[in-house]
Amino acid sequence: MIRVVVVDDEALVRSGFELILRAAGDIDVVSTAAGSQAMREVGLHRPDVVLLDIRMPDVDGLTILREIRGMPDPPVVAMLTTFDSDEYIAAALRSGAAGFILKDTDPEQLAQLVRTLAAGGVVLSPKVTRAVVDGYLDGGASAAAARRVAQLTDREREVLVLIADGLSNADIGARIHLSVGTVKDHVSAILAKLEVGSRVQAALLAQRAGLLEQSEDLL
Repeated sequence: MIRVVVVDDEALVRSGFELILRAAGDIDVVSTAAGSQAMREVGLHRPDVVLLDIRMPDVDGLTILREIRGMPDPPVVAMLTTFDSDEYIAAALRSGAAGFILKDTDPEQLAQLVRTLAAGGVVLSPKVTRAVVDGYLDGGASAAAARRVAQLTDREREVLVLIADGLSNADIGARIHLSVGTVKDHVSAILAKLEVGSRVQAALLAQRAGLLEQSEDLL
C-alpha cells in the first residue's frame, strides 16, 4: 500500500482527495490535515507521499515543504495548486518538490499520479505554463538550455524524455530494455551534464530546450 498524507486548508479538498485515492485499492490515505497540523501528521504517520497545498492561510506551504525535506528519509512531496501563482510553483520545485498536481485533476488520473510519485517518478501537469518554466530556470534563454541538452548522448536524451514523462527508473528500464542499474547511471550522467540536482529540474530544462516537442514530432 502507498501511504499518503493530504495537506490542504480546505476540508472539502481534503475529503475529496481522500475519497478518490482510497477507492484506488492500493493507496491508503493515512491522514489529512490543515497546514498547522502538517508536520505532526507527517512525523506520526511517515507516509510515502505527501500532497501539499502550495498556499494556505495559516502556514506557508513552502515552509512546510522545506521542513519535510529536512526530515531524515523524507517522503516524496507534490504540491497541490490552482495555478494562481506561478512564482510559488517555481519556488516549490527549487525547494525539492517532486512536481505538482492541479486541484481539478481528473479523478481517474489522480491515483496514477500518486503511484508515479511513490515509484520515484516526476509529476508535471501537461498544463504547465511557460511562466513556470521561465521562472524556474531564472529566465535563461532557451538556447542555453538547448546547449546543455546537446551535451547528452542519444541514449541519455531518450532517458531524459522518459524522465519528463514521469517514469521511474524501473519503468524507464522496462520501456527501453535496460537494467535499473544502467538507467540509474544514465540519470546520474544526465543530472551532471545538465548541472541540475533533481529529476524535476532535468525535466523542466528538457521542456525549455524543446526536447519534449521534438520527441512528440517523431511519434
